[in-house]
Amino acid sequence: MASYLFTYGTLQPGLAPDCIAHAVNKLRSIGESSIHGELYDLGEYPGAVLNPRSRHQIHGMVFLLPEDANILRQFDDYEGFQIDSPETSLFLRELHPVVLTATGQTLPCWVYVYNGKPDPVRILPNGRFLG
Repeated sequence: MASYLFTYGTLQPGLAPDCIAHAVNKLRSIGESSIHGELYDLGEYPGAVLNPRSRHQIHGMVFLLPEDANILRQFDDYEGFQIDSPETSLFLRELHPVVLTATGQTLPCWVYVYNGKPDPVRILPNGRFLG
């Protein structure tokens, strides 16, 4: 299992709602990072659509996951990811290489990827969700 999580939206400290903040507070920051793709404004939260050939970057943070076996289940529930029913999930949890901004190092990270068709006019051109 990957021990890193890339966050770009409401799983970031300071943006996490009360219902998931306790789990987010268990994460240890590794640093700012990015991944190729497009970030969309879905209203109260963003959605990432990854594309290694995209000229756009999605900016966020990489965190080290704690040894807590339940932490990913908590994030899965929050993100609407159903491991037994991915086709009906709001987001999918996938393993992708993410680049650390400070060092250029690539780490395999869990990323919650939007499982829908976002409206192209809702793209966040700077690749950042500010809440």
